[in-house]
Formats: sequence, C-alpha cells, structure tokens
Amino acid sequence: MKKYRCTVCNYIYDEAKEGRKFSELPENWRCPVCNAPKAAFVPLTEESGGKRKETSTVSDIFVEQMAEWGIRYVFGLPGTSALGLVDAIRKNKRMKFIQVRHEQTAAFIAAAYGKLTGHIAACLTIAGPGATNLATGLYDAKLDHAPVLALTGLVKRQLIGPGSFQEIDQHSFFEPICVFNKILMAEEQTTSLVTLAIKHALLERGVSHISIPNDIQKIPYDTDVLPMQGRITNRSILPSQRLIKEAALTIDAAERPVIISGFGATGQGDKLLRLARKICAPVVTTFKGKGVIDETNGLYVGSHGTIGSTAAAKLVRGSDLLIVVGSSFSDMTQIPPKRIVQIDIDPMVLAKNYPTEVSLWGSSAEILPKLTGKVAAKENKDYLAEITRFKKEWTELLAKEADSSRTPIRPQYIIKVLNDKIAEDAIISLDVGDNGWWFGRNFVMKSTQKMVMSGYLASMGTGLPGAIAAQLAYKDRQAVCITGDGGFSMVMGDFLTAVKYGLPVKVFLFNNKQLGMIMQEQKIENYPNWQTDLYNCNFAEYAQICGGIGIKVKDPAELEGAVEQALASTKPVIVDIDTDTRRFA
Repeated sequence: MKKYRCTVCNYIYDEAKEGRKFSELPENWRCPVCNAPKAAFVPLTEESGGKRKETSTVSDIFVEQMAEWGIRYVFGLPGTSALGLVDAIRKNKRMKFIQVRHEQTAAFIAAAYGKLTGHIAACLTIAGPGATNLATGLYDAKLDHAPVLALTGLVKRQLIGPGSFQEIDQHSFFEPICVFNKILMAEEQTTSLVTLAIKHALLERGVSHISIPNDIQKIPYDTDVLPMQGRITNRSILPSQRLIKEAALTIDAAERPVIISGFGATGQGDKLLRLARKICAPVVTTFKGKGVIDETNGLYVGSHGTIGSTAAAKLVRGSDLLIVVGSSFSDMTQIPPKRIVQIDIDPMVLAKNYPTEVSLWGSSAEILPKLTGKVAAKENKDYLAEITRFKKEWTELLAKEADSSRTPIRPQYIIKVLNDKIAEDAIISLDVGDNGWWFGRNFVMKSTQKMVMSGYLASMGTGLPGAIAAQLAYKDRQAVCITGDGGFSMVMGDFLTAVKYGLPVKVFLFNNKQLGMIMQEQKIENYPNWQTDLYNCNFAEYAQICGGIGIKVKDPAELEGAVEQALASTKPVIVDIDTDTRRFA
C-alpha cells in the first residue's frame, strides 16, 4: 500500500488507512482538506527526502529538491546558460521536460497548469532573450494568481555586471512580476532557495523566479534535500464565529439576495447550491467562474458583466443583497454598488471596490458550510418564479440565435454544437478574442467540466498552451482549445509540441479572417475598420503537415460530423471553421 501527498496543503492519503487505492479514486475526487484536485497529489517514495548516493552537482540537487516538493513538469528550451539544469532534469526520473518552440508558450503552459491544478510547474530558459520571452506568460500567472516557478540561466558569476554576451539585469527584470526573486550565488543556497521559491509561489499564489549562473550549475555538491512534510501550511482559514453569525443575520434580512461566484469558489459548487437553495437565491458567476456550478441548474441564471446574460443583469440590478464568493471585482464583471457579504481568501480583495456589510476572510470551502448552517431557511415562491422566467427567456434567446442555416457559420451555432458534443468532464482552454466572448455568453458548462483562460491580462495566444497543460494534467480527459485565427497564429508553432508528445488536444478554430473583437471595438468607438483583417494559411492543411489531423469546415451541415471526428481522434486536431465576423445579424 502506498501514500500520496497533496502538494497544495501537504495532506497525506494513506491507502492502508483509507482502505482504497489512490488509483481507484474517481477523477473528480478532491483533497478533503484544501479541495485540490486529484492531479495535485504525488506519491511518497522511500528515498524521497534522503541524501543522494552518487556524486551530484548543484543542478542535480536543485532539480531533486524541485521533485521532492512535487514538481513534475518543466516547460522550456535548452540553451548555453542552462545546460547544467537541463541535464539534471534529463537524469531525474521524477521530472518530465516538455520542449516548446517559444518561451512565451512555456510560461503560458506553466500558468495554465497552476490555474487548473492549484499546484506548481516550472518553465526554464536561458539568460537574456529566453528570460525576456517568458514575461508575458509570467505576467498572466501573476495577475491570475497562478503558482509558477521560473528558472533562467545566467552568465558566469564573474561576468555579471560588465555587459557580457546575452547578459541583462535579470533580477530587476523579474522583480515586478514575482513574489520571490533570487539569484543562486553559492551552492549552500541550493535547497533553501528552491524550497522558499516553491513555498512562496504556492502560499502567495504567484510567480517565483531563480536565476542560476552557468558556472555554479556544474559545481559538485552533495546534501540532503528538504522534505515538504512539516514545512508548509494549508490555507483552510476560517473567520470568527461572530462574523459568520453577523453575515447570516445580514442574509436573513434580505428579501432578494443574489449569490455571485468567481473563480475563487472553484470546487465549491455543491456548497454554493446548498446555500442558494436554503435562502432561495439565484446564482450568478463571473466569466472566470463559469463551471463552478452546473449551469443547467434552475438557480443558475448566467454570467454577469460584458459577456453576461440578461437574466443575471436583471436579478443583480433588482437585488437587495449580493453574496460574493471568490470574485476579484474586475471592471469586466461590472458588479454594482450594493449591500454585500463577501467571502475571499485574499484580504486585499475584500471591500476592494465598495464597503461591505460583512467581510469573511478565509477559505470558501470552510466558510460556506458554516454560513449555510447559520442562515434561516426561506421560501419565496414569487422570487423563484421570477428567477425561472428570466432564465427561460435567456435560454430561449440563445436557442433562437443558434441558426444552423447561415453561411459563413454563425459563432452561436458553433458554440451550440460544441456544447452538445464536448464531453461532460472536458477541460476547456479559451483564447482571448471573439471566440472567448461567444463561449462566455452562449456555452452552458457542466460542473464536471473545467475551464482555463487568461483573465486579467487577457493575452491572446493562451488557448493552445492551456490545452497542452490540460492534457498533461488530466491525461484521460478531453482537452479542448477554443481559439480564433488571430490568437492561434501567435503560438501555432507549438502545435508541433502537441504532436511531438502525443497530446491529443482538440483545437476548434473560429476563422473569421479578422481580429474580430478589435473590429467590433473600432465600430463601437466610431473608428473606421482598419488593420484588423488577417491573411491566413489553411490551418487544416497546417495540422496535417505537422503530423496531426486537420479538418476544414465551410458548410454548417458539416460541422457536427467534423466535431465528432475531432473528438474521437487520438491525435492532435485542428478544426478550421469559416466563421461569420458579425456579432448579430
């Protein structure tokens, strides 16, 4: 019998005590302490935490320390100033190196991995241009609070400063991005810096960066690696009972409460619904919060904000109390000033835009059951009827929009077909652009599905890297990329990465030959449409040239069959869909 450790909160799953093998647990099983997914667990091995027997280098110890704390993937490119680290990864049986075609993609994949699993992956590259290429992906991780470990080579210690080949001031460059940013200058720092970097990234939910000079990577060095057990706390924080009682009394006094769920409530859908049923309240999500609860549930009325439903907008506008769980109050979500009870793990988000009636600082996994137990049960048949009517009107509107006869193919119809065909446990990676706008507005997510996107940075090109991360983290589930021709072409070289590593990602490409969202913005601001048209290749033929599967769809009658063929494939697929540029027509 084996033991497995949660790399987020350090909980130990002991097969002998639990009476069930870890491998037999369902894919949607989550850590009972911190609610991390099954993918965040790593096996405890007898040799872990011990002293290496062979002659080691600083790089060997560095990588072994990473592995000891549960890092399994490193995304990046080898190069002169990082060869010692790359070779140590090659030799480490607990580590997998995924070679990408651009360092930006490496950082995007690592960020998406952190968002999906709550655990940490690493990206690695050389000094100078490799380091600067990481910046966009790392800023995405920073703004969306995803744990990432960034590793960069550095010139030899004696060459730091004068302006050597490929030397930049990497420490200053990474400082505004990171929660932890250091240069490894002596072998005695090796295990402590790795440990601190991972600990900061996990607990502060951000990017940690370590530069390792080229010469120090190769220095012989033997030492014990530091075990994770006993060195990191979990985030199961609870506010005082007095505050929970005060929040419950505030909710009891409301006649038209609305629950708004953000990404921070991921995994808490059942708990949110128990509260919603007890107080007779509709549930609205932010865009990033899509899928927190099953969107077919009668109390779910859609997302709020720029991609929001009319039902959500009407109910939020008419509410007398908002119960906001795990939302950062982005300007895109457009949460209005109302009486608010707010729950969040980040104290800086509490009362961020408006004063609250009650702020509950802590884990929603811990707070929601306590709060539900304190509130009074309500029956409000008139309010329920209103919720049902508004949702029905919105659902009927979406169905009417999904016209299957129009050419070029309407984006609403593409979303409807994907909604019908994608697996109920699929992992969906969204790119930024019109494709994401239509998904947010029209796709009906199941609580068993997961979605990953670039939230605050809203960077184009994140769709494909997110799908690669999803396929690595959840090997037995569909990894679906929904992207546009603009976003995909920024990272299309890494479709080769999916082919190389046998990752059967499904890319559904909304090809409107435009930067569609920018075209709409020019129209709204009364500018002439200019420089948004795109000159494209045949993306289906490109997929075939790369060694994957390519399917071109021009006729709406072909779409269902093409989607089914793609989803059944065991190879990476691009479905290149001629898409109408118009929002509504």
